[in-house]
Amino acid sequence: MAALNILSPSTKTWPPTSSPSAVCSGCASNGTSWNYNCRKFPICGPFSSAFAVSKAEDQRKLNFMPSVKVFGLSNSYGSGRNPGPLNAVFPLTPAEVSSVKELFEFICAGPLLEKIGVTSEEVAESIDNWILYGSQLCRLFKLNDMYLTEPQKVRIYHYYIPVFLWCEQEISQHRSTFKKQDEIPPLVIGFSAPQGCGKTTLVFALDFLFQLNGRKSATISIDDFYLTANEQAKLRESNPGNGLLEFRGNAGSHDLQLSVETLTALGSLTKGEKIKIPQYNKHSFNGRGDRADPATWPEVEGPLTVVLFEGWMLGFKPVPVEVVRSVDPQLEIVNKNLEAYHDAWDKFIKSWIIIKIHDPVYVYQWRLQAEIAMKNDGKPGMSDEEVMDFVSRYLPAYKAYLPTLYSEGPKGADPNHILVVEIDEGRNPILGN
Repeated sequence: MAALNILSPSTKTWPPTSSPSAVCSGCASNGTSWNYNCRKFPICGPFSSAFAVSKAEDQRKLNFMPSVKVFGLSNSYGSGRNPGPLNAVFPLTPAEVSSVKELFEFICAGPLLEKIGVTSEEVAESIDNWILYGSQLCRLFKLNDMYLTEPQKVRIYHYYIPVFLWCEQEISQHRSTFKKQDEIPPLVIGFSAPQGCGKTTLVFALDFLFQLNGRKSATISIDDFYLTANEQAKLRESNPGNGLLEFRGNAGSHDLQLSVETLTALGSLTKGEKIKIPQYNKHSFNGRGDRADPATWPEVEGPLTVVLFEGWMLGFKPVPVEVVRSVDPQLEIVNKNLEAYHDAWDKFIKSWIIIKIHDPVYVYQWRLQAEIAMKNDGKPGMSDEEVMDFVSRYLPAYKAYLPTLYSEGPKGADPNHILVVEIDEGRNPILGN
């Protein structure tokens, strides 16, 4: 693949004009116009000659699944997954190649590059891959990558792609510890992040990039392991007056045995084997929730390369009783329940991504924004008072456990395999301590 010259301005245009003889195998486009419905878009059309032209005998056809190097890792693209059409039209006038230089400079200004061990030289060498990842994420989220807003650029090039590259590094290191003939279990990456901070969207983007990159991945959430409605009712009855255990959420409201069974099964899936991932329906019983019908649970087929496991309280560990009492006396039983969570969740996780926030009050603001958005979409949402009541049942745990999580990390975690991403109120990464 020919590298783009991003270090000096050029009078050439971007995207480059493809030769009419370059035919897209996905839609038979001659490479001079965009075909939004092509399963290989945006690599087809004007972008095509920016990516690999086949060196095989028939040079007229583009190779849409190039083998390229990303920071020393050999990866293959072209899963055929189609997340849907774009919601915007590309400009008729192509941008100058100098815009690629601007993108390079923007990427290098990101707060995570140093944390993930990537230099500006490595970014320059792999700029084609950054463009490809960015274009595909724009398609996934129905954004026009020619006209991204500043927050959208930050989210994609300062956040999602750097975290993805760190995950790829972790996967490579994990797999290097096994012999070639071994059956390699998937790497379980844990995402500990407060509610509303965008962790589900981050995991969704990463899962998409893994699939695009030829990785078989699965995503699970601690929400999948909440107790059934009947079991939650029993928990509430056995802890009368404790608002922290009245509804789902805190330690004690999860089926830990189901967690162990699911994580164990995911780690041992062989080729052709399938399992169903538990799901929870938060809308059942007027919002109190219940486990979904097993017939509706999604199915995963092995072998897997990576499992993405996310949750608001992943990595929380018990603290001294006097600490929880000073926060909220009701938290004492929750603190006791937390003792069993390491063996059920954390011990399966080998690499950690911790999303750090400055103030847990952000959670209230983010939840309020989510409810307003749902109402604007014509969906039922909580009132401001209901949001405050909902979040108040989680805030004691945040106040008690986040300081230790941020200062010490999860129990048993290797500091060399922890990525801490500090975000602001806008959910964007910032330079942290």
